[in-house]
Amino acid sequence: MNRPFWRTKPIAQTLTTKTGLRRVLGLWQLIALGVGVTVGAGLFSMTGVAAGQYAGPAVTLSFLIAAIACAFAGLCYAELAGMIPEGGSAYTYAYTGMGEGIAWIIGWDLILEYTVNASTVAASWSGYFAALLHGLGIHLDPRFLAPTGAAVMTPDGHFVHAWFNAPAVFIIWAVTALLMYGTQISSKINLSIVILKLVIIGSVTAVCLPYIRGTHLHPFIPPNTGQFGNFGVSGVMRAAGLIFFAYIGFDIVSTAAQDSKNPQRNIPLSILGSLIISAIIYMIFSFVIVGVVDYRAMLHDPNPVSTVLDSLHMSWFSSIITLGIAFGYISVIYGLLMGQSRICLSMAKDGLLPPLFSKLNERSRTPWSSHIITAIVASLLAACLPIDILGKMTSIGTLLAFIIVCLGVMILRIRQPDAVRRFRTPGGPFLIPILGIISCGAVMLAMDLMTWIRLVVWLLIGMGVYLCYGLHRSHIRHSHH
Repeated sequence: MNRPFWRTKPIAQTLTTKTGLRRVLGLWQLIALGVGVTVGAGLFSMTGVAAGQYAGPAVTLSFLIAAIACAFAGLCYAELAGMIPEGGSAYTYAYTGMGEGIAWIIGWDLILEYTVNASTVAASWSGYFAALLHGLGIHLDPRFLAPTGAAVMTPDGHFVHAWFNAPAVFIIWAVTALLMYGTQISSKINLSIVILKLVIIGSVTAVCLPYIRGTHLHPFIPPNTGQFGNFGVSGVMRAAGLIFFAYIGFDIVSTAAQDSKNPQRNIPLSILGSLIISAIIYMIFSFVIVGVVDYRAMLHDPNPVSTVLDSLHMSWFSSIITLGIAFGYISVIYGLLMGQSRICLSMAKDGLLPPLFSKLNERSRTPWSSHIITAIVASLLAACLPIDILGKMTSIGTLLAFIIVCLGVMILRIRQPDAVRRFRTPGGPFLIPILGIISCGAVMLAMDLMTWIRLVVWLLIGMGVYLCYGLHRSHIRHSHH
């Protein structure tokens, strides 16, 4: 067991692996993929809570601090992507740096992250979709709008148990159909949705700018209440920990290496580009929100954008924005489902998952069977599980991936110092990776026990699958014999 667990895949072998995917994504389509996944629920829902409960107007600083913490992981991703331009993201990087067993753990972890995240966003989208239909005078049965068993109120005032979240299932299958149609067409549609999302954010900002009041921004960092994390500097840091999850998504770019033109140049550029663009959007947007509405009014506000527009008596504009946000969420689900299928494809190409996951459709050159299996699992989760459980699972899975990528940079610098690196993390082999491990580790440690238990159970199931299947079917094992 011991030796196979640590066998690594030579970098030269990753460069010659043929997947059959079409290289159709240019730099801007890759940046749109990263920004499309990153700028989502975090912007539209977390800003109010982070400002109201922890940071006050300094929530803008919290967005900057969280971006810097994510940038440590982003720089490590960029170095490995420039060195190993193969799809599969952290899974492939771990395979070349740390060994097959660690690669399996991270691949299994990424399957959890992307599938559960797609379910989370779909469940959140369902609420916006229902609100849009409500505005048009169409009222869906509330039993189809919440996770299985949740208490919902019928129009006549009775409480009943929900059946399942139907719109969440619908959107997952709609996006899956788009992905199965072909990467070239679907990436162009995704690019246009991301542009629409940026136009909406820009228009909200422009409309709100004249209404910013200096009194709402003073004091910029409200004094601490005497309790750690409740305003003051510690509150800014606590909010940064919460907001950290708003940046999850830039890593999705590294899964698309085999769909991209000139991946050794474009993947590192688009990882860092999408992180920088997202950080600028977040900082400007959060500044406008706390400038227009007093942060104390947003203590438990899951939809601060509507609160801001309602305070300006622009409910018509609020409806347009809700439509835009609903569209914007589609680009998030698109990126996550695409990333998930590419992870499974890479693992199947290495023999660690059944060949079914690497089968491509003859016409569209996309992994149909992988898309369909992912859609079945994601739609079941979105239909039946509460959104907060899904959100926490996504976060802890992502942070584990970030830590393993940071470790991979250090190990490969020691083991393969002469390998060609198109991009190097600044400050030597250890500074940025160690800062990345510390910042991601600190956020992980702050998470609750049940989330940790779910992660451990998932990883144990994964080790069972590896021992029964992947360990014996691994292509590297057979190439060594």
